[in-house]
Amino acid sequence: MGADMSMFRRLVVLLVVLGGSGRGWAGDRPTYERDVRPIFKAYCFGCHGAGEKLEGGLDLRLRRFAVRGGESGTAIEPGAPSTSFLLQRIREGEMPPGEKKVPPNLVESIERWIATGATTLRQEPESLPPGIEITPEERAFWAFQPIRRLAPPFFGASDRVRTPIDGFLLARLRERGLSFAPEADRTTLIRRASADLTGLPPSREEMEAFLADDSPDAYEQMVDRLLASPRYGERWARHWLDVAGYADSDGNGNDDTTRPYAYKYRDYVIRAINRDMPLDRFLIEQMAGDELVPRPWKNLSAEQVEILAATGFLRTAVDGTSTGASDEALAANQVVADTLQIVGSTFLGLTVGCARCHDHRYDPIPQSDYYRLRAIFEPALDPQHWRRPVQRLVSLATDADRARSAQIETEAQRLQKVLDEKTQKLVAAALEKELKKFPEGPRERLRQALRTPPDRRPAEQKALLDANPSVLISPGTLYQYDPAAAEELKKDSAAIAARRAQKPIEDFVSVLDEGAGALPVTHVLHRGDHRQPTRAVAPGDLTIAAPEGSRFEIPNDDPSLPTSGRRLAYARHLTSGHHPLVGRVLANRIWLHHFGRGLVETPGDLGALGRRPSHPELLDWLADELVRRGWSLKQMHRLIMTSTVYRQSSRRDPARGDTDIGESLYARFPIRRFDAESLRDRMLAVSGRLDRQMFGPPVPVSEDDVGHVLPTGRPTRRSIYLQVRRSRPVSFLDAFDSPMMTVNCEQRTLSTSAPQALMLMNGDFVRDQAGAMADRVIALVPGGPEESRWPRWIAQSWDLAYGRSISAKERELARSFVSRQLAALGPNGKPGETHRAVLTNLCQQLLSSNEFLYVD
Repeated sequence: MGADMSMFRRLVVLLVVLGGSGRGWAGDRPTYERDVRPIFKAYCFGCHGAGEKLEGGLDLRLRRFAVRGGESGTAIEPGAPSTSFLLQRIREGEMPPGEKKVPPNLVESIERWIATGATTLRQEPESLPPGIEITPEERAFWAFQPIRRLAPPFFGASDRVRTPIDGFLLARLRERGLSFAPEADRTTLIRRASADLTGLPPSREEMEAFLADDSPDAYEQMVDRLLASPRYGERWARHWLDVAGYADSDGNGNDDTTRPYAYKYRDYVIRAINRDMPLDRFLIEQMAGDELVPRPWKNLSAEQVEILAATGFLRTAVDGTSTGASDEALAANQVVADTLQIVGSTFLGLTVGCARCHDHRYDPIPQSDYYRLRAIFEPALDPQHWRRPVQRLVSLATDADRARSAQIETEAQRLQKVLDEKTQKLVAAALEKELKKFPEGPRERLRQALRTPPDRRPAEQKALLDANPSVLISPGTLYQYDPAAAEELKKDSAAIAARRAQKPIEDFVSVLDEGAGALPVTHVLHRGDHRQPTRAVAPGDLTIAAPEGSRFEIPNDDPSLPTSGRRLAYARHLTSGHHPLVGRVLANRIWLHHFGRGLVETPGDLGALGRRPSHPELLDWLADELVRRGWSLKQMHRLIMTSTVYRQSSRRDPARGDTDIGESLYARFPIRRFDAESLRDRMLAVSGRLDRQMFGPPVPVSEDDVGHVLPTGRPTRRSIYLQVRRSRPVSFLDAFDSPMMTVNCEQRTLSTSAPQALMLMNGDFVRDQAGAMADRVIALVPGGPEESRWPRWIAQSWDLAYGRSISAKERELARSFVSRQLAALGPNGKPGETHRAVLTNLCQQLLSSNEFLYVD
């Protein structure tokens, strides 16, 4: 269903992009460049322009080529659509071949263009080189323009404009006769800010301190306290790990091999965000951390280990080669393709993967540009000299660790030698004792057989020993003959094992780095097939990402570095502050996670099939401001969260004439459901069971008897520390739309579904947290019989769940609920157990309520 809906959305957007380009036939006259070429590019160029071979000799890349036609004659007759052969073939469904046909409204666009004379915007060239060129219209697309910083509209103090953000948004609101909503109350503001920055509810102490603070900058100080919390890094790392495609397993079919050291990348992200690492440095380390740490990689400092761990960003893709693959070359090429898709959506906000097999149908990305990007990464991700995950581990053992291990091993071997000699004597003694049970003749024959090496024993000796197995005494059977001596064997062996256990444990970090040997040559692959390489290409950025004629080129090999330097050069180029895409993509994602929607609602696709920005001037201003503020994520949080638009109430007020139905104008704060991890963590927090330990290996997951996937070991840790098994998503998180990391997650979909209701009503996790919350309430309200404590229990439950006092109406409803529950359960149990069961039921109702599930 998800894939179908995604395809449907893309089709709708495509129809808007292409079909709406006619701008009304009573007005502008349709032209080839603006109105028809995009249709031909999406549906026809694959056979008639993109490749070196033209099907039927027909080239549709220029209007005059179409008039000239191919082997079947002229393709279009300007002014005469009824006799235009191309239009006839399209109408009859014969072109394009296959299932993908031109929609009727686009066919009509082509017909009207032909009918009005098949005009062009400008004079066409005499010839074109092979492939699809980038047109001026494509270069004029908003996302490929240089970022422009416009001055925000000016408003007076009475307009509640606190930041430039407010100025941009209020100008749009005034166009619709709207204004900002009233400011939210303080309780709502701290709940909202805590949810955004930590993913957890504020504590009672935090709530009381903020509500009691009457200083003019109380709100700003509260935001700063949340930004300083270690919980902040955990919350915002989850956002980044989504788009990075993080998982703790390889996704190699049913094996789904675990990645035991992947968590070090997760921990790197948390630490980097907590200390507000500038985002340009954050990007560079993830793209090329290995090129920043000089070799040899021995006796690495903690900082160097972190930089190497950062390259885990380029190792998040599914890897079908981890335990071998039936076609390793195919699997390796797929790893490279998925990695490029992750890089493209994360930093460029484009579907670059659509240019893997042919020129991009909708965006100006030639197939050659896709392989220029691939050439940047291929020295480290070389399918011709592929390295499996286990071959990409770097030992963290220091010289001191190795020396210590060698010393312990030497001592253990000395102890083992002494033990072996002692054991042999005990075995010999036990044998002599056993041999004395035999008459002298057989005794000597048995002794002689035992002295003969097994591979040289004649048949008679073998038969003799087979008939008398009691003389086959070894260290393993010594306990049958001399239990006391064997027990003393046993103690000595345990001592040796204990000594060996004192060796420093060898740890590893998974690193993406370049292999030894000559640098690979990257080729364009015909139709994306690794078995069909064509022309070679050099590394570089997308042609469209720079002004015409100034495409960013990367040297094949940087002589100043021990590596090729390709990824490092590209990362520095992306973070130069002049790239048209990176700043917009990052600013849009920051906005998305504060408001539940981006200024561009398709954060992974700023191209033709993506949505247009609702506030393009604001997006560009934020992208520029991010650079001006030293790429500081925390400063961007402060800027956004101190704005009036962020501090608005979420309540719709019909009296204000509120027409912002889709909430795209930000006339009020948008209500949104907590994501899966925040829901789980909030339940653990209010129940008092949340384990706040940071970092380290993930909590394993396993299936229970009914097939639910649950965390084991330390199940109350924050959700970011739960193991992410691609084949075994945690059932609670899965029900609430935690993403499946087939590649990566550009944006989460928050649904409302029956499995969620079932999880809240019947799930063991929710029920367990409700019980723990009930116990916490009982402990916080001691003294007196249960009947007299119910009013305080009810009030305390509201305080824990919602961080506010209970209203009179809510108190009445809660008392009614409790009374009915006590009447139903009272006759069937002990009084104390009954009261706890009823309180548990009440707490479960609160944990399942909209006020707990949603942030406003």
